Amino acid sequence: MRLLADSFVFTCMNASTPSLKSWPLRQPLTFLILAFIVWLGLYQTLNSAAEALVAALPVDRASHLGGALQFFFYDTPKVLMLLTGVVFVMGMINSYFTPERTRVLLAGRSEGVANVMAASLGIVTPFCSCSAVPLFIGFVQAGVPLGVTFSFLISAPMVNEVALTLLFGLFGWQVALLYLGLGLSVAIVAGWVIGRLKMEAYLEDWVRNMPKTTAQFEDAGMTLADRIQGGFNAVREIVGKVWPYILVGIALGAAIHGYVPEDFMASFMGREAWWSVPLAVIIGVPMYTNAAGVIPIVQALLAKGAALGTVLAFMMSVIALSLPEMIILRKVLKVRLIATFIGIVATGILLVGYVFNAVL
Repeated sequence: MRLLADSFVFTCMNASTPSLKSWPLRQPLTFLILAFIVWLGLYQTLNSAAEALVAALPVDRASHLGGALQFFFYDTPKVLMLLTGVVFVMGMINSYFTPERTRVLLAGRSEGVANVMAASLGIVTPFCSCSAVPLFIGFVQAGVPLGVTFSFLISAPMVNEVALTLLFGLFGWQVALLYLGLGLSVAIVAGWVIGRLKMEAYLEDWVRNMPKTTAQFEDAGMTLADRIQGGFNAVREIVGKVWPYILVGIALGAAIHGYVPEDFMASFMGREAWWSVPLAVIIGVPMYTNAAGVIPIVQALLAKGAALGTVLAFMMSVIALSLPEMIILRKVLKVRLIATFIGIVATGILLVGYVFNAVL
């Protein structure tokens, strides 16, 4: 009898699951419109919901703990909703920019133009430090110049859709546009300088001796339903990996927001302290997080008096010069090339920090 019951349940699940899964794929445009309306409606309720949650707790809203809890209850769903929305949309867009297509677009281009293209492609490609080695090998095999490859490897994690969307949602379009310009400038110039140094000899021997391949790409003719499925896959892959970092970053941001005195950060992350920018870069390099995890911390630091240039330098060092990525790249680069890469990118980040502390 139990076997019959189990068989019935299994059959029902198999019968119902395809229809549930296939509905967005059978009516893709309707699904996208309805999903956007629901997402927007929920997003508009976040602040009032956070305030209601704090009010329901035996906590004084004006206390340090009350401020920290409101920050956490508001920013957690806000960041996760922004991240899910943008990753879904970019997952659809990224179906046009696979690693194969990216290599085709960059292969055979002259330096300078190719550096700009590589940095720009980094914005719309979902590659992170985990994929640095296979991407690097693929670019080398396709004949993409070394400096162009570095422009892409700097831009892809640092100036990605996640960072730009969260900056836009938390700080407005001016800061997001500022970060876009800064990140692209660092990626383009750093890659161009590395290319001018002609350091191909400092690739690991096994990488340098790999046979060159012709970059090819065939368009699979994907439908809108296929691209929606790509959006779902991107959310599962990216959000599924980064949500713990988001929670940690928001928790740290909430602690800073609730307990750090006003203008405290100005004492060592302000404009007046000349050493604040290099200190921010040094602190940022060993941190193992990403844009989604570090931006809530950035938000709290700015609210407590830290200078914008210093905070941007901190954020860029966390994302572009993370220690785990350097360890991964060591598999394909010799120490001298890694040191050159770190030195050039760090110099660009320092300049960004000092310039904006002086201007803003």
